This record gives sequence, C-alpha cells and structure tokens, in this order.
Amino acid sequence: MNGDGSLERLRREGRIVVVGASLAGLRAAETLRDKGFAGSLTMIGDEPYEPYDRPPLSKQVLLGMAPADRTALPRRRAVDATWRLGVPATGLDMAARRVRLADGDEVPYDRLLIATGVRARPWPREAEAELDGVFVLRTREDGAALARRLAEGPKRVFVIGAGFTGSEIASACRERGLSVTVAERGAAPLVGPLGGVVGAVAAGLQREHGVDLRCGVMVTALEGDSSGRVRAAHLSDGSTVETDVVVVSLGATRNTEWLAGSGLGAGPRGIACDAGCRAFDIRGIVTDDIYVAGDVARSPHALFGYQFLSLEHWGNAVAQAEIAAHNMISESTDRLPHMWVPAFWSSQFGVNIKSVGVPSLGTEIMVSQGTLSSRRFIGVYGYQGRVIGAVAFDHARWLPFYQELVETTAPFPPPFPTVDRHPDGQRPMDADFPDPSVPTHGPTVTLSGYSPADRRMTFTPAH
Repeated sequence: MNGDGSLERLRREGRIVVVGASLAGLRAAETLRDKGFAGSLTMIGDEPYEPYDRPPLSKQVLLGMAPADRTALPRRRAVDATWRLGVPATGLDMAARRVRLADGDEVPYDRLLIATGVRARPWPREAEAELDGVFVLRTREDGAALARRLAEGPKRVFVIGAGFTGSEIASACRERGLSVTVAERGAAPLVGPLGGVVGAVAAGLQREHGVDLRCGVMVTALEGDSSGRVRAAHLSDGSTVETDVVVVSLGATRNTEWLAGSGLGAGPRGIACDAGCRAFDIRGIVTDDIYVAGDVARSPHALFGYQFLSLEHWGNAVAQAEIAAHNMISESTDRLPHMWVPAFWSSQFGVNIKSVGVPSLGTEIMVSQGTLSSRRFIGVYGYQGRVIGAVAFDHARWLPFYQELVETTAPFPPPFPTVDRHPDGQRPMDADFPDPSVPTHGPTVTLSGYSPADRRMTFTPAH
C-alpha cells in the first residue's frame, strides 16, 4: 500500500495481522479499532484460549481463590477480529508479507504486529523435566495443573529459582500451609532485579514465614521413583531434599524461533525495534510494516542512554502495544515514541513490592524513607550521579514522587530530607548486584547495547 492515499486506504481496507493473542496483542487490537482502523484484523495465538491475565496464576490461582479458567482479560471494546487460536505461527515471509501457520495456512498482511511474548524456561534435562510432579508456571494450563497438585497437600514443594515468580509461588505455598524449600544460585532472593541489599530483606522475609531458603546453591539433579514421580532434588552442596512437587522458575525464553531465516532482527534476547516499535531487519534497517510489542520486544529508551531494554512487565506490554497500534496506522510525523517508565509490582509474604525505573542498572542504593529492618521502606538506586530507579516495600504511595525523579534524571543521592528517614538511610551504599556474567533467576529487565552516557536530559511524557 504505497503512494498517495495509501494510509487512508490502509485504515479503511488494509489487512493487519497480530501474532500473539495475549495481553499486548489484545490491547493493540482494541487500540487499532479505537483509532478508526476499519480493515481486516487477524489474531494468531498458539494457545487455544482467548487472551487471559497471567499475574493471577502465581497468586490467586495457586491460593485456590480463583480457577485458572476464570482469568480472562477484560475487554475494553469489541475488536471484530478473525481469531486463529491454538495454531502457532511457524514462519514469516517478509518479501511476500505472509505469516505461515502450523496448519500449513498462510495469512497475508499489510501491517504485522509481533507480540509473541515469552515462555517459561524448562528444566534442562528432559527426562527429569518429564517426571510427574515437576512443573513450570506460565500458561493457564500450568496454573491449573499446579493448583490441583497443591490442593492435594504435597509433603514438600521445592522451588528452583527465587526471582519474583519463584518467590510468589513460595509465598502461596506457605499461605496454604505447605512445607517449601527454595533453591537460589544467587546470594539472596530477588538479587537479580533488586540487588543484594534488598535481597537480604527478602531473604529474611522468606525465612520468617517458614521457607527453607537455600542460597548460593544449584540443583544438580531431580530424582524420580520407580513409578516416574519426582521424589528428591540433589544440590551442589551435597545435600538432598525429599520432595513430591518441584516448580522450575528459571526465568523466561523469548518466543522468536519461528522467525529464524525470516531476515528479521530476532534472536534469544528478543526482536530489536526502534522507539516507535518498528522492527529492525538483520542488517539493522528499520522496517515500516512490521512492529513489535510486549515481552518479546527490545527497544531503546531515551531515559536509559538509548540502551535496548527487554521488559517483562504487565504495564509495559499495554503501553507498548498502544504505541505500536497508533504508529501502524499513522503518518510518520504523527508517530509517537514508546517512553513508558518501567514499573513492576509483586505481592509476597504479606508485603507489596513495587519498583519504578531500572533498579538493576544502579550501582548504589540509599534508603530514603523507612528502614530495612522494619521491611517498610523506599530504596532509591543511583547510577553515575543520577536517580535510575526506586523500590518500595509496603510504601508505594510515595513511588510516583520517585518516578518523577527518574523521569527528570534527578541527581543521586537525592538532596532533600524526608519526614521518615532513619539513620540507616543517611548515606548511599553499594546496591550489591551480582556480577552480570553470573546469571540469576528471573530478572524482569534485560539491558543490552551501549552503556548509558552520563547526560542530563529532560523527559516529557506524551499526553
């Protein structure tokens, strides 16, 4: 659709295909219709279900408060789409503008949005991963299966990985009165996304709630009994933990394999795109008809030195999908950059944890309000003399103020006094992030590309 009037023709009768029928895909489809797109819309999803919400799977579903099949995402409006569910995309022909499906069909497009997200990283030894009682948690089926097993009252649940999801699973198990062991190869829970200072607080929280927390260890093997059920986990320190349920929480793998050979700039770290969500091809040239949104996208962010960020955040998926949808059917002069400030939340062991910015980019942390010992505080992260992120434990009402500090590249440490700053928050300390060459479980932000330069800039959100 080139030439004069092509955009109007696209909006009126064009073909838009969305690969990935989850949160980002649905919100993009709704935005396209809101913005007046009247052409054909095809939604392709590898799961047989219409879009559903994932955060409840590690919370309400595991607690038995809601069934996994009652987690459908609320619809903002009708999208009038053709739904191709339970049929994964298997290939992309960029020249012919066609998406190949597993059933052999091909779907033509004028604009394509890729929102294929991520999947749970499985236990690497296939025979052990297939033992009865070994689970991952990502899909609705995963949540339903694990919830059923927890309801049977296993003797012990063994969680591999103490990132956000692993910690939430452990929390749900303790709330159900189940014995839980958590193994984390890092020095503490949440150490990858939040650093060792905050990780030590999370470790205390877990142990206080009865979790058998083992840090600095790796699982060397899962052992099954003669009937093929898991019975024990063997650790690198020589210990063995008897267990009848193992939950593997080793982070996520981006769903890009179907794009191999397509010529798109896609790989294990995601699909590279510009700030307007347009995908790059393998030569580093931006495409004008292929867009990316959600967990699978790697996009440069002005606030963080134009580093490419991969964000596994609910809010980012929504914001990026809306920007991508707007830009797909807009003139180049009307396109918007994706400038959402990363924000994340988790609820575990009775504490609400929320963060803004990119704490994992910080080298220092200062407790600006509350105390670490009370587990009610705000920690502000600094990088090269500026505020780069903040985390709140049961202190979220102040977080918008700290988000503004991130947005305006405010100096670190913040020069202001606060009403409830305590002696342990008077000066910055090393945030104690692990060596990036030693992976930890479940970071929610992945940085790649150039190091941020120490530049001052003004950030103006789009209104």
